[in-house]
Amino acid sequence: MTETSDTSERIAKYLARAGVASRREVERMIEAGRISVNGKRLDTPAVKVSPADRIEVDGKPVEPPAATRLWRYHKPTGLVTTHADPEGRETVFDAIPGDIGRVISIGRLDLTSEGLLLLTNDGALARALELPSTGWTRRYRARAFGTIDEAAVARLRAGVTVDGLKYGPMDVEIERETGSNIWLNIGIREGKNREVRKALDSVGLKVNRLIRTAYGPFQLGDLPRGEIKAVPGRVLRDQCGHLVEMAATTGEAVAKNRPARKPARRKMGGAGQPGLPKQGGEDGAKPLKRARGRPSARHSGPDAAPRPPRKPRGRS
Repeated sequence: MTETSDTSERIAKYLARAGVASRREVERMIEAGRISVNGKRLDTPAVKVSPADRIEVDGKPVEPPAATRLWRYHKPTGLVTTHADPEGRETVFDAIPGDIGRVISIGRLDLTSEGLLLLTNDGALARALELPSTGWTRRYRARAFGTIDEAAVARLRAGVTVDGLKYGPMDVEIERETGSNIWLNIGIREGKNREVRKALDSVGLKVNRLIRTAYGPFQLGDLPRGEIKAVPGRVLRDQCGHLVEMAATTGEAVAKNRPARKPARRKMGGAGQPGLPKQGGEDGAKPLKRARGRPSARHSGPDAAPRPPRKPRGRS
């Protein structure tokens, strides 16, 4: 193992960045004797390594962490968001192309849920984007059987408790009713297990379709079902700059220790559907707003027409 240097880091963090597993899972793998460094089996995670070390997992060499990348994936129903399913069901990672390498999901979508799933090759980035303190809103369209009144909507907006578990306030907008079903636009910030389904069930609604349309600034947009598309590095840096630092040489993502900001309430809009964010560009990210006070294109530049002089005001 290398001596401590500016390029060395804890083994769990190194392997998480390499996309092997989360830090906790790496620590469990070390306890099980599955990881070795320079031919020596590890028995503690309190070890620092660098790309110069030869690291093996289950006897197979681990490549050094690649540049941080992020993908948008339109998950269809019927896929499990896990690397290995004990019941033998098809997983998200079975369905995506193998040439993108090993990736991990940022959060999860359950078997019957569909829509936007973010994937990355960097465990540190995944951890940073999953934290509730990040304040990113996960947006969904939910179709549910039943009816709902304003009192129930108010309960969801205030936050509900189900089986002793507290769910935070939700952004809830009624889209439309179709027969015995109702379509809702939902926004949550914590992403607890089956949060939307359990919260709606507590007010008498049975969810029969759930589509994630956005995760923070990243949009599902018109990405076809089952397709995966890389987020350009420039967009990744622009949208995640307040959460991670992108190292110029290795692309390492390091979560910043900043106090959590209170997220602002999102405005309604987008494709005529209340509560949905406006669709982003081709990369699926919400475009940045032009700064106030900056001249617009029609009033700037050498070819711009001169403004007519103002008429002097007279007293009435």
